[in-house]
Amino acid sequence: MVDSQLYGLKPRGHHFTNILLHNIATVLLFLVLCQMTSNKGQSGSDWRSAFVAAIFAIHPMRVESVAWIAERKDVLSAVFLMLTLWAYVRYARAPTASPARTFARYLTLSIFVVCGLMSKATFVTVPFVLLLLDYWPLRRADNLAAWRRLIIEKVPLVLLSILASLATVAAQTQTIASLDQLALLPRLKNAALSAIIYLRQMFWPKDLAIFYPHPHDQLNLWLVLSALALLIAITLIAIFLREKRPYVIVGWFWYLLLVFPVLGIVQAGLQGRADRFTYLPHIGITLALTWSCADVAQRWRNGRLLLGSLGIGIVFVCTGLAYKQTTYWRDSISIWQHAISVTADNQTANQNLAAALYARGQIAESHRQERAGAIAHAKTVLNDFPYDVPTRDDLGVLLIQTGDPRGAIEQWEKSLQLNDEDGNALNNLAWVLATYPRDDIRNGKQAVELAQKATSLPGGNVPLVIRTLAAAYAEAGDFSKAIETAQRAIDLAKTQNNQSLITTLQHELELYRAGTPYRESPPE
Repeated sequence: MVDSQLYGLKPRGHHFTNILLHNIATVLLFLVLCQMTSNKGQSGSDWRSAFVAAIFAIHPMRVESVAWIAERKDVLSAVFLMLTLWAYVRYARAPTASPARTFARYLTLSIFVVCGLMSKATFVTVPFVLLLLDYWPLRRADNLAAWRRLIIEKVPLVLLSILASLATVAAQTQTIASLDQLALLPRLKNAALSAIIYLRQMFWPKDLAIFYPHPHDQLNLWLVLSALALLIAITLIAIFLREKRPYVIVGWFWYLLLVFPVLGIVQAGLQGRADRFTYLPHIGITLALTWSCADVAQRWRNGRLLLGSLGIGIVFVCTGLAYKQTTYWRDSISIWQHAISVTADNQTANQNLAAALYARGQIAESHRQERAGAIAHAKTVLNDFPYDVPTRDDLGVLLIQTGDPRGAIEQWEKSLQLNDEDGNALNNLAWVLATYPRDDIRNGKQAVELAQKATSLPGGNVPLVIRTLAAAYAEAGDFSKAIETAQRAIDLAKTQNNQSLITTLQHELELYRAGTPYRESPPE
């Protein structure tokens, strides 16, 4: 609201606010990490903290959260997360303070948690992240009684998270398009795979898109099982290293806790995953790897120099990749074109690109993208419901319109395998085999057989179906029957007073009288 008062609807100011908040969060992350890890013998924590903050600042997967004005909630929640961590460290590092001061610090912490929850609902797992920090680097407990006290300490914060979760689920149920009709198992499979894909994208941020279509229940089972096995393996390794390298278990579970609310187990939206969902979770992975590499390098000769050189190289590479990623966010056309180029069957991207092109006055291209979106939707439906004959028939029509006759023929043939009396498939297939401009597609004999069957079905004695039969006779070389059938179609069209169809049929009748079969114009 403040931005709108200051800048109106000019995007420059709104982008500036996003960048400002992102940079504030980066600086606060650096300061908080330094504050948390500077004690307890943590040497060199300033440089490690600086590297973690730098990767958070310039990794290409952060571009979506900062460049997309509507993702203000990401950068705002990051600021409140860092303030929450700062307030928690102040609270945890003052165990001997007076009750009034301790309460004031806990109240400050609670206020920042509430602000974070108001910024973005995925803040709900932050109280559990605080419990991780009790293990390392704060080291607030060394026995069961101390852990019990720390858990009880987090109960008010967890209650706030539960209330925020209930409010979010209620709001999204009413206002946001979702995939709630998906069974739980497909959502769990996508969640397991997404958790691994987010890790892969952190190390290899290639083909990033504004929207990734949900795979529904089409994921390869072995791929999902492999992802699940990898998650379990990393978790076991982190647990095994908890004594010698406690930052590994903290960083790993930081990632799991913060990414869990956005894995789609409770599906909100139509996406399978999103780059913005990793905005805060990736901090944990960077932290674990940075501290691990720094500790290992201490054993090497010139280890600090090698590690510093590697760190500088990584920062430069990330900067270049992030800059490249920002170029796709110039406008709606560029961002959706990029999404289409790096994803498959992306109906949402096609539809949004069509709208953007239409607004630019590029009507023909807009219609092509609309068809592409409709094709993507039909393929998605057929993946889930392969026996849906009407959708398969519609997909055939769409494929013909886009210049893919073989794809269309394949769909109609599958329809006829499912229902050999499907009038739409019979008529469409006969028409294409009779009239398509390419010689390798046409087959007059088969077209006649299909069209004859279509006209014999209930409801088949209509001008459009009889027109197909006439065209099939002409393609087969039987022009006398083509003329007779075309005249019958004209007579039926006259009883319906369909002047446009009458004109079309009369034109085709003249072709048949001249011994010429009818040919459709090539699709645009």
